Amino acid sequence: MSKFFQFIGNMRAGFSQYLANQLHTISAETLGWLAVILIHSATIPTLLAILTGLSDRTPSVDVILFMWAGLVLLFGRAVVLKDTLNIVTIGAGFIIQAVIMALILFK
Repeated sequence: MSKFFQFIGNMRAGFSQYLANQLHTISAETLGWLAVILIHSATIPTLLAILTGLSDRTPSVDVILFMWAGLVLLFGRAVVLKDTLNIVTIGAGFIIQAVIMALILFK
């Protein structure tokens, strides 16, 4: 029974050490990825409302330009760091937004 408790104690210590060493990296990467998702998602409801005819008000151009400029910079950072998840996420977001805008334009 003593070996069992020693094993559990070692597991707990190893898990605590893992969390202390890796949690900040995991949290930083997750928050960065969620930020990209939220920035892309900021204009999707408005674009879909325009596409379906529920609204005729477009988002202001300066807000869209600043968002896209920020996303381009984040995309460049992801390419430099070879961060595949962010490259795919930002690229897919650009493609989805471009398709929705094309559907609105050529409707």
